[in-house]
Amino acid sequence: MQQQKITVTLLGPSLTGVGGISTHTKQIFYSVLAEELHLIFFQVGSEGREESVLLKLMRYISSPIEFFWLLFKSKPQIIHVNTSICFKGFWRDLAYLCIARIMKKRIIYQIHGGQLPQDFFKTNRVLANFFRWILRSNDVVVVLLGQAELIAYQKFSPDLHLEVIPNAIEIGADPQWKKSRSDHDRPLKLIYMGRLIRAKGVFEIIEALKILIDFDKNIQLIIAGSGPDELMLRTVVEDMGLNGVVSFLGAVFDEKKNRVWEEADLFVFPTYFNEGLPYALLESMAARTPPLICSVGVIADVIQDSVQGCFVPIQNAEALANEILRLDKDRALISDMGEACRQRILEHYTIDRMIGDFRQTYLNLLRNEN
Repeated sequence: MQQQKITVTLLGPSLTGVGGISTHTKQIFYSVLAEELHLIFFQVGSEGREESVLLKLMRYISSPIEFFWLLFKSKPQIIHVNTSICFKGFWRDLAYLCIARIMKKRIIYQIHGGQLPQDFFKTNRVLANFFRWILRSNDVVVVLLGQAELIAYQKFSPDLHLEVIPNAIEIGADPQWKKSRSDHDRPLKLIYMGRLIRAKGVFEIIEALKILIDFDKNIQLIIAGSGPDELMLRTVVEDMGLNGVVSFLGAVFDEKKNRVWEEADLFVFPTYFNEGLPYALLESMAARTPPLICSVGVIADVIQDSVQGCFVPIQNAEALANEILRLDKDRALISDMGEACRQRILEHYTIDRMIGDFRQTYLNLLRNEN
């Protein structure tokens, strides 16, 4: 008699979304785990939906009911919630957690960045204790962050069952020719890839570029992505007279994205956002494109300064310009860092490693239940 497959329900934003949580959920849903387990996806949140205020209100009411009905029909053993620690995400996902707990399901609560637990509801002790109780009500809390974040969760609630499972990417073709690309006569090619919001440091990049161009440096910048600050960013580029230096590509995918990474020399990402583990960082490293990045969140656990990339101060366009200028004069260092980037990804951030981690987590949950 054939053994019945384990059923896992994945909760997250639209699988067609461009955010990190969407990418992560899609990686699991379309992985080899889909052949070994019965995976069901349930969409939460507004990404990928065109809604009026009335439709959004109706979804808030109907979505938990639909989730309850899904669990009743499909009878999954495990509920895998993908969320971030922010006000909106926490209260939205609370309804699904309560339903899953009432129906006595095993729950994995995976946190994709956001605030540290000590900072969430830090001005309200009652809500902070409630948040601690919610974390404890899950069978496993998965963080993709580094040691500092892991320690923060351990201190916030010492009895949590915590696991660290970092993000991962598909490893594409290896642009080995980058190892020896040290021609100083060609332009230095910079890339920013991500959401176009101020907290990602995009305006500091433009300010730094203006400083460099005033020194008559031969530099090009490609901006790949979209977001709420795109119109303002385009206006700033035009006002600074940088239209001939900066190119906007919009969101890029698949082979086009791979080509953009491979053609770039440096990934400029001076973010001061509450980052988890940005997929753009991993993609740049796999393509031997070292990052210029701020040491926020998990990033210091992924790269070493001047080994796989270089750290720059937060919101400091002048320091960013100086670092770009330094590396422009040392193309050999860029190549060396690119090689170190590729090796770092191969050793720690592959899809096979991540899927293996989740396979073991799922099996351990059910083994402990029995």
